[in-house]
Amino acid sequence: MPTLRELRNSKKLTQMQMAEELRVTEKTYGAWERGFRTPKPADMQKIEDYFNVPKEDIFFEAFDYEK
Repeated sequence: MPTLRELRNSKKLTQMQMAEELRVTEKTYGAWERGFRTPKPADMQKIEDYFNVPKEDIFFEAFDYEK
């Protein structure tokens, strides 16, 4: 499962550029990427749409699935 950081790096974007794409602050995006915060469902959908990767794959732990 790809991490948010891996997906961002695959597009060769900085955290600031990614934050701008998602219309959030760099601080908020950085907290998501480091796992300090989990995006709201609407933001998860934006991320899914941007990368074309299911949000369940990106935020596996946030959904608390059984492994």
